[in-house]
Amino acid sequence: MNKAYIDSEEFSGLDFSQEKLTYGEYESCTFSKCNFSGLDLRDISFMECEFDHCDFSNARLQNTAFQDACFINCKLLGLRFDKCNQFLLTFSFDACQLDFSSFYALKLQKTIFKNCKLEEVEFVETDLTGSSFTNCDLRQAVFDRANLSKVDFRTAENFSIDPASNIMKKAKFSRANIQGLLDKYDISIT
Repeated sequence: MNKAYIDSEEFSGLDFSQEKLTYGEYESCTFSKCNFSGLDLRDISFMECEFDHCDFSNARLQNTAFQDACFINCKLLGLRFDKCNQFLLTFSFDACQLDFSSFYALKLQKTIFKNCKLEEVEFVETDLTGSSFTNCDLRQAVFDRANLSKVDFRTAENFSIDPASNIMKKAKFSRANIQGLLDKYDISIT
């Protein structure tokens, strides 16, 4: 199947579960208030695209390419980002809901998570070096064998990270949220 090339187009208010998304490569496109929920986005490429108020919940991302993708106010529930095409995989998230998603074993260096809800998100064996979680809720997110070097958690909340099972060199925390590093010891800080 031949891929279409779509450049610098704007898509607004479209429900791609009703109206078919063209199979192809999207470059510098803007998607606003679009529904991708439950879609099979296999082998589709999004390069330098912006998604604003879109719903990707439970979309299938087998070999989907995201290069410099920006998600703003998006619903991204239950996504397997670990199934994406990892070549030049880069994105940022602002005010997004990413609950129950997986970033298993991805290289996400310098990724920005800002004002996001990341409940029960999997960061197992993920390289997050230099990333930031600004004002993010990480309730029950799983960090295991992850590289958290230079990650900024200073304004993050509700995380529980075991320093013994993650690389944490020069990671940043605030006095207010340091409890999240001591949860496994079942101690109280007042």
